[in-house]
Amino acid sequence: MWRNPAGLHWRAPARAQCLNRFADAVMAEVEPLAAALAIDTGRSTFAQFEAIKSVELIRMWAEGAPPIIDQLSGDGQSGQVPAVHYQHRLIPYQVVAVISPWNVPLLLAMIDSLAALSAGCSVLLKPSEVTPRFIQPLQRALDTVPELASVLHIITGGPDTGKAMIDQVDAVCFTGSVTTGRDVSQRAAANFIPAFLELGGKDPALILPDADLPLAARAIVRSAIGMTGQACQSLERIYCHQDVAAAFIEEVVGQCQALSLTCTEDGSGDIAPLIFARQVETIQAQIEDALQKGARCLLGGEPVHAGGTWYPPTVLIDVDHDMLIMQEETFGPVIPVATFADVEQAIALANDSTFGLSAAVFSADVAMALSVAERLQVGAVSINDASLTGIVNDVEKNSFRYSGMGGSRMGAAGLTRFLRKRALLIQTAEPAMIQLFSDQAQEQSV
Repeated sequence: MWRNPAGLHWRAPARAQCLNRFADAVMAEVEPLAAALAIDTGRSTFAQFEAIKSVELIRMWAEGAPPIIDQLSGDGQSGQVPAVHYQHRLIPYQVVAVISPWNVPLLLAMIDSLAALSAGCSVLLKPSEVTPRFIQPLQRALDTVPELASVLHIITGGPDTGKAMIDQVDAVCFTGSVTTGRDVSQRAAANFIPAFLELGGKDPALILPDADLPLAARAIVRSAIGMTGQACQSLERIYCHQDVAAAFIEEVVGQCQALSLTCTEDGSGDIAPLIFARQVETIQAQIEDALQKGARCLLGGEPVHAGGTWYPPTVLIDVDHDMLIMQEETFGPVIPVATFADVEQAIALANDSTFGLSAAVFSADVAMALSVAERLQVGAVSINDASLTGIVNDVEKNSFRYSGMGGSRMGAAGLTRFLRKRALLIQTAEPAMIQLFSDQAQEQSV
């Protein structure tokens, strides 16, 4: 079993210093990182954002981890047994496996790894084999901080490598599909280690009759179409009040028509190619299923092959829950719009899913939006915006249902999930006598 060769030396406050040096080194590699990400994902602007955001994430944990740990540590006196005083020790999992996905290769590799490292764990990181090019510049940055390099090992390989990792570590973080997540959790359970899973989503948006329709359309188009829909928090089910549905759909179609694909001579445009070309099979199968069952396609609906695979913004109407497009994760730039007659029906439709990642509610009445949000079976709800969890990383939220398992990867819990508490119990009185457990004969009353 691989273990941390730095042993007890990977301790605070040295961790913060090492992480800040790593941030400097990653910053020096930002351009190569962005170039590598752009080749693998087809997204040049977002690749630059992803590289810079990773530096910010490193600094966030370097500065934020020590106070979180300080708050958890400490000593005290038992309220139940006042003679017993205690001290707490925080024990990190020795080695954490991080198996990250292909859709946001660098950031999603870092989000679990950095939190675990900040808690004092060693990390075995396996990025997706689909998007591996960023590993080389990241490793160069890592090599400039030998103390960190001794506790963060980046390995390559496919599913078999991931399986083997789980047998060699003390905890595992996995981001990916429900199917693979189930396999990961079962293998982790067999090894009696915790599994922190961030899985798929089928996020709903509810548009109440008083919503600002252009605003709602803008947020939903950004969420569903941006990143080519290849994000777990993308909105994939849209429920609009029947009184405003026609106007909303017209707004969505108009905004989507203004977007362009990047399969141009100079590579400019709004919609990048699909990262994983085989994803088009899932998208197309769901669209064809919907059309066969009565849905109508107002825009898009066919892939574009031009030295890569692009999928144009696609808008479907007349959809219902008998269609795969409203039940299974699509992971593509598709906006299916259904209508509802009242709030109760909207909530029932939104909750009719095996997923529970996040959602969005649009209404001019924020109090009404919040009351609706309280009844949605998801871990986070954006009010009058969409997919805010993609940019707000310091607020805790959990994934419900098949969308995940384990502590929040955001906020303080992103770190504390990797720490166990050891209690040192100090008796300041005489220990109890064995007679505490003695049975006494009961006198018989006449």
